Amino acid sequence: MPKLDRRSFLSRGGAVAAAPLVTAAAPAAPVTLVLDGNDPVASARPVLRAAHALQQALTKAGFAVQRAQTPAQANGLCIMAVSATFPVGAGALAGARVPQPVEPESLALFETKLAGKPAVVACGADARGLMYALYELADRVANGTPLKFPQPVIEKPANAVRSVMRQFTSETYDKPWFYDRAMWGPYFAMLAANRFNRIDLTFGLGYDKLDAVADPYLVFAYPFLMAVPGYDVRVANLPDAERARNLAALRAISDLAVSYGLDFQLGLWMHGYELKNTADAKYVVTGLSPDNHAAYCRDALTALLKVLPAVSSVGLRIHGESGVAEGSYDFWKTVFAGVAGAGRKIEIDLHAKGLDNRMTADALATGMPVNVSPKFAAEHIGLPYHPADIRPSEIPAAGAEGKGLMTLSEGQRSFTRYGNADFLTEDRKYTVRTRVFYGSQRILASGGAAAAAAYGRAFQFCGMTGFDLMEPLTYRGRRGTAVPGTRRSGYLPEQMEPQYDWQKYDAWYRAFGRMTYAPDTAADAVTRPFKDAKARAVETALAAASRILPLVTTISSVSAACDLYWPEMDGTMPMAREAEPSSLFFDTPSPKTFQNVTPLDPQLFSSCRDFAGELLGERSGRYAPVEAALWLDGFAAETEAALKAAGVPKSIETARLAVDAEILALLGRFYAAKLRAGTAMALHDRNSERNTLAAAIADYKKARGFWAKIAARAHGVYASDLSISDRFTERGQWADRLKDIDTDIAALEARLPSVTVVTEAPAGLAAIAETRARDPLPVQHTVPAGFTRGQAVPLLAAVREGLTKATLWYRHVNAAERWVAVDMTSTADGWHGEIPAAYTDSPYPLQYYFEFRAAPSRAWISPGFDDKLLNQPYVVIRAG
Repeated sequence: MPKLDRRSFLSRGGAVAAAPLVTAAAPAAPVTLVLDGNDPVASARPVLRAAHALQQALTKAGFAVQRAQTPAQANGLCIMAVSATFPVGAGALAGARVPQPVEPESLALFETKLAGKPAVVACGADARGLMYALYELADRVANGTPLKFPQPVIEKPANAVRSVMRQFTSETYDKPWFYDRAMWGPYFAMLAANRFNRIDLTFGLGYDKLDAVADPYLVFAYPFLMAVPGYDVRVANLPDAERARNLAALRAISDLAVSYGLDFQLGLWMHGYELKNTADAKYVVTGLSPDNHAAYCRDALTALLKVLPAVSSVGLRIHGESGVAEGSYDFWKTVFAGVAGAGRKIEIDLHAKGLDNRMTADALATGMPVNVSPKFAAEHIGLPYHPADIRPSEIPAAGAEGKGLMTLSEGQRSFTRYGNADFLTEDRKYTVRTRVFYGSQRILASGGAAAAAAYGRAFQFCGMTGFDLMEPLTYRGRRGTAVPGTRRSGYLPEQMEPQYDWQKYDAWYRAFGRMTYAPDTAADAVTRPFKDAKARAVETALAAASRILPLVTTISSVSAACDLYWPEMDGTMPMAREAEPSSLFFDTPSPKTFQNVTPLDPQLFSSCRDFAGELLGERSGRYAPVEAALWLDGFAAETEAALKAAGVPKSIETARLAVDAEILALLGRFYAAKLRAGTAMALHDRNSERNTLAAAIADYKKARGFWAKIAARAHGVYASDLSISDRFTERGQWADRLKDIDTDIAALEARLPSVTVVTEAPAGLAAIAETRARDPLPVQHTVPAGFTRGQAVPLLAAVREGLTKATLWYRHVNAAERWVAVDMTSTADGWHGEIPAAYTDSPYPLQYYFEFRAAPSRAWISPGFDDKLLNQPYVVIRAG
C-alpha cells in the first residue's frame, strides 16, 4: 500500500482496527502532533491527556506519530494543539480567517497551512476548550470519520455546568468501583471526551431516613473517612486501616478527576447519625450527641476539604431526609462555616427541597458561591421541558405543617419538592442548575442525539447554569437490597457484562454530554461509533425507544417519588380496586387506581379520569392519555422497524442495546394499551355501563400480552432481582408483575356479569379507539422580546380557522402560584389578550400559552408540542 498523502488522510481520517489504512509490511503514514511547551494552555495536564488519547487513536489507526514543538519540525500532516491567545494560535486563526474562540471551554477546529505544510489546528479558549478539541479529533480518528474541515468547526458550551452524579449507595455493589483505581481513568476520560465538566461523587443518598437502616456504609460519611481531632467519633467494626483506605481512595479519585479536566463535587447528603430500629447494624457511629453534632460536622467538613484540595463544590441535602430536622438553621449555619473554613473558594450546592430564603442567606453569608439545585421533572425523567405546573398534592394548603423532620418540605414549602419552585427570580444572588433524577431507577440503556439536545436547551431555562445528571444504576441495591454474588448491572450471562458497568451506557453519556455542550451539534457527533448500517439501525432503535419512558412519566406518574414509582418495572397499579397500602401512594387522588393517576404536568396533560369527563362534555386543549398512547405506539413502531433492519447484532455492544430497545418498545406498547384501558375504565366509573368495562378489559388484556413478552425477553438476560429500594414496588423483575396484572384483570372480569346497564354506543367510548393525532393549528404570534416590570404585556394570536373561544393562560415562573386564565377578544386581526401591568411588577419571568376551541370536541394548546415532542410547549419572557 502506498504512503498516504494529506488528501487521503483527511478524506478517510483513520480507520478501525478491522480495516487498517496501512498493512503491516507498508510504511506507516507520518503525522506530527505539535504542542509548544511554552503555551501554558497546551501544556496543561488535561490537554496532555487528550493529546495522548489522540496519539493512541492515530497509532491504532496505523499512523506513525511523532511529537514536535513547532510546525516547522513537522513531518507529514501537522496537527497543532494551541491556545487561542498564544501567538502561534492567534496567528493561525487570523491567517485562516477563523473567529477566535473566547468563551470559556470554547474551541475551533480548522484546516490551514503552517510553515508551508498542510495542518489541522485544534484551538481552545482555555485548557478545557483545547482538551475538547483534541478529544474530538481522537474520536474522529477512532471512528473512521474524516479529519476534513472545509468549514471550521467552532463550538462553545450552552450549559456552563454539565455534571454527572455517581453515587455510593450499596456496600456490596459500590465498594468494588470505589476502590478500583484502574476504572477511574477510563471513566474520567470518557466523561471529558463527551464534554462533561464535573463529576459529583455523592454519599448518603442511599437512605431518606435513618430508620431500619440495613446498609449504613458511608451514609453519614465523615467518620468512615477520617478521625477528626478533638472528637472521639468512630464507626463500630470499621478498622482504622479501612477508614484510611476510604479517604485515600477519595483523595485519589478527586485528584484524578481534576487531572482529566473535571471539577469535583463532593456530595454529603446525610448529616444524621442515630440509627433507629436497627439493633443488628454492623456500622454504628459512636461519640456524637446533640451537644457536639453540629460542631463535629463543621470541623469534619473543614478537615476533609483541607485533605481533598481538588474539591471545588460541596453538595448538601438540607431538608429532613438529611437526618436533621427542617428549621435547624443554626445547625446548617455551622456546617456552612465548615466549607468556608477550608480557606479557598468552594461552592455550596443546596438541594432545593425545603429550601427557604433564610437558608440561602446563611449560605451566602459565608462568602462562598452558592448554587440551588431543584429537580427537573420530579424524581424521574420527563419530556424535555420544565413542567408547566406541579400536582395538587404538592401545593401547600393554608396553615399546613409537615410532620417529624419534614415541617417545611411537607408544609408551607412543599412546592419545592419536585420542580423549580420559587427560586428563579431575576435578582437572585445564587446560581440555579437543575438536578435530573434520570438514572435513579434505570437499568435499561438509552440514547439519542435529538432528545439529548432538547434537554440541553431545557437546562438553560430562565438563566439556569446547567445540570447535575444522575447516571444509570444510581439506586441499584439501595436500602440494603443488594444481593451478594450478583452484578450491579443486573446481567445474568457473563458475556453480557462490560468491563465496567458504566460502559453499557456509552450511548447515553455520549448523547447527553455532547448535545448539552452544544445542542446544535450535528447528530453525527453522537452516532459516529455506529459505523455500519446495521449498527446505525440499532442506534436508531435505541433513540426512538428512549423517548418512551419520559412520555410515560409525564402523562401518568404513579408517584413523583423515584423510591415508589419505577416506570421501567411498573405495571401493577390496579383498576379494579385501590392500590394497597393506599397511604403509600400519596400523590394519586382517591380512589387510588390507575385511571385516577395524575400527569406529572397537570396543566398541559389530563388524567384518564379527567379526560373521561371531557369526553362526556367539552374537550380542553390539554393532551389526553389516548393521544399519548398514539405517541407511545409511534415510538414503539419506530423502534421495532429499526430493530428489524438491524437484524441479528454482530457485537455484544449492539446486542446489549438491542435487547433493551426491544424491552422499551414493549413497554411503550404496554403503556399505550393500559392508557386506553384506563380511559375506558374511567368512563365506566362514571356510567357503570357494560361496554365501557368490556372495552377496558380488552385493552388491559392487550397490555398484559405485551408485559408477558417483556418478561420472556428479559428471561436469561437479567437477574430475577433488580431491586433499587426496599419498597415492594421496586423489588424483583418484570416476570414478578404478571401475577398482579392477572389478578386485577380477573377482578374486572368477575365484575362484568353484574353490570346490567348496556348502551349500544356509550358516549365517549368510540373516541378512545378512533383518536387520531390532532391536526396542528396554525397560529401567528410574535413573541415579545421581553417585558418591562409594571407595564402590561399585550399579546396577539392570529388564527385563520374559525374559533369559538380563545383563552390566555399566564403565570409567573413560580410554582408556588397558580395559572391565571383570561378570555381573549376576537377582532379582525386575531385574538387579543393581555398580561396586566400589576401582574408584571414581579421579580419573576413570565410564562404563557393560548388555548383555542372550535367546537366541543376540538381544542388546541399553542404553542404546544411539535410532532417530535422535543420543544417547550409554552412561551417564557423575561424582564428587559
